Amino acid sequence: MQNFLNYLAGVLLVGVLATTGYGQARTDSFLTKLFANNQNPIFQNVIQHPEIYRLQIIYTQINRDRQNRPSFRNYYVNVDSTQYFNPASTVKLPLALLALEKLNRLNRPQVDKFTAMQFDSSYAKQTKEWTDTTAQSGYPSIAHFIKKAFLVSDNDAYSRMYEFVGQQEINRSLHAKGYRDTRITHRFVRMSPDENRHTNAVRFISPSGQLLYAQPPAYNPDPFDARRIDTLGRGYVVGKDSLVRKPFDFTGRNKLPLESFQQILQSVMFPLSVLPVQRFALTQADYQFVRQYLSQFPGETNYPKYDAAQYYDSYVKFFFLDSLHHQLPACVRVFNKVGWAYGFLTDASYVADFTNKVEYMLTATIYVNRDGILNDDKYEYESVGHPFLYQLGQTIYQYELKRKRQYAPDLSEFRMIYETRLNDSRPVIRDVDN
Repeated sequence: MQNFLNYLAGVLLVGVLATTGYGQARTDSFLTKLFANNQNPIFQNVIQHPEIYRLQIIYTQINRDRQNRPSFRNYYVNVDSTQYFNPASTVKLPLALLALEKLNRLNRPQVDKFTAMQFDSSYAKQTKEWTDTTAQSGYPSIAHFIKKAFLVSDNDAYSRMYEFVGQQEINRSLHAKGYRDTRITHRFVRMSPDENRHTNAVRFISPSGQLLYAQPPAYNPDPFDARRIDTLGRGYVVGKDSLVRKPFDFTGRNKLPLESFQQILQSVMFPLSVLPVQRFALTQADYQFVRQYLSQFPGETNYPKYDAAQYYDSYVKFFFLDSLHHQLPACVRVFNKVGWAYGFLTDASYVADFTNKVEYMLTATIYVNRDGILNDDKYEYESVGHPFLYQLGQTIYQYELKRKRQYAPDLSEFRMIYETRLNDSRPVIRDVDN
């Protein structure tokens, strides 16, 4: 028992150290030496110019003891929480966890993540959502939003979870968990700051349409900390072709530092490895559900029925996004969330290779915007961003395949039961807003 307490204290210390020391860029010589072995020209160009690409990387080694208990060691490249990057869809991960946490806290009979819900319009620019034809029930639900947000990074799913949790609760909850430098300020639709402070009335209903729980519209009066000004670029486009020749101001936009993002994913995969205050109040069934859809492929899923050719296996798996094959090794599953916007590409992944008994975490963000103009849709995602992240992912994966471990991990906890696509006549879904 005492050995376990000592182990736990060490794990908690790692959690404390992972959330302190912000404000100074960190780079470990170990990764510098490892990356020198990959001579791919795109990879080396980015690695040698981290300031141009606003590159940040966290590689997390995981080692098990005799009892299969994990310990974690982070290695960094240019990690600095004061260097802003736009988190884009990565914020869908904490929103999903906060939505599940709120449902559990409500503790209402017959109201859970699968319960049908409806959204009303309660303020300017808000929209109703009473049905969802992509769901088997025909109605929206938190479970269905999470599936859409994780499988193909659906934007509406995020906005609806934002409306259910509420802007005030989102930020107060994340700050209370120790993620003080985060801010979630807006939906993924065009709204003013005032409109984003207001969130819709929501109700949960039974299959027969009976009201189970009604949530009134909400407003967030809390101010956001704008002392640190975050601007980027040399200009930005407004509308179709109006160029504003000054940096784009991200000060009021969403913010999720890379270390916080990595820690949130770690809290999902290894809840006991983070401080109790950093954990989300999820049930074991919640953890299984979240892990399943963080790692399930769109083509395996029946509701929504995504076009498996357009939304291929590695569509949202940047570290395994091979432009030629679009498939992961058969023995590998990646539990992750990605985001892309304004020239930024970001991914936080837990990788499990069940055949070779390999596990690790890898988190990175890169900025690819050669002309310095934002909102012009001229970003080097395909020519630089995706190739770099693939090379990064493969460099770490190949190293992990060879890395000696004292104890091979038992990864059975992460073996999920995935769906099998039904051969039915429903049309497939294409061109999701993500």
